[in-house]
Amino acid sequence: MHEGIPDFAMPSEQEVRRAADSLRLLADPTRIKILWALLQGETSVACLAELVGAAPTTVSQHLSKLRLAGLVEGRREGTFIYYTAENAHVRALLTEALQQTRQPTH
Repeated sequence: MHEGIPDFAMPSEQEVRRAADSLRLLADPTRIKILWALLQGETSVACLAELVGAAPTTVSQHLSKLRLAGLVEGRREGTFIYYTAENAHVRALLTEALQQTRQPTH
């Protein structure tokens, strides 16, 4: 059946696995809030904790995972680390997901 679809191409197993891992990483309300806040600009763990309504230790744990995934970066200034997220794909994905929640359901 798919032979009749022009330019049909299934992603590789590795691509599918990586996409699923990325979506799983983003499937956490606190991480979504952290990323959304960081997409607005650079900030510290303490500020993020206040913005997302979570303990600083919890925010740090989430930031660690997001940093390992390459979604956030940290910049040290004295004893503080300031985090940023400069990812157009994550911004588009979060914007789309949040817009979907605002759509009326039928």
